[in-house]
Amino acid sequence: MNDHPATGHYAYFCNRECEYFPCHGAGSPENFNCLFCYCPLYALDGDCGGYFSYTKDGVKDCSACLIPHEAGGYEYVIERFGKIDGLMKNNRRRRTEGK
Repeated sequence: MNDHPATGHYAYFCNRECEYFPCHGAGSPENFNCLFCYCPLYALDGDCGGYFSYTKDGVKDCSACLIPHEAGGYEYVIERFGKIDGLMKNNRRRRTEGK
């Protein structure tokens, strides 16, 4: 049963059997959304709008961010897909211009 306050069943998935559940070690396990186990906004680096830091090696660390896993997270991620599309178009253009 889906008790998550997201807009529909497509916006919520919970994998309580995952050995990392709930990841990030925080949040509300009874409403934890695993749909974006790997956040698609990671590619946006500092423009993702989430709560992140960088390790001493310069790797983006999102372990403090619960945005994709909480209520409203699905909508938050979907609203930013245009930024991902723009990033892909810029990368494609650079590859094409480099030929």
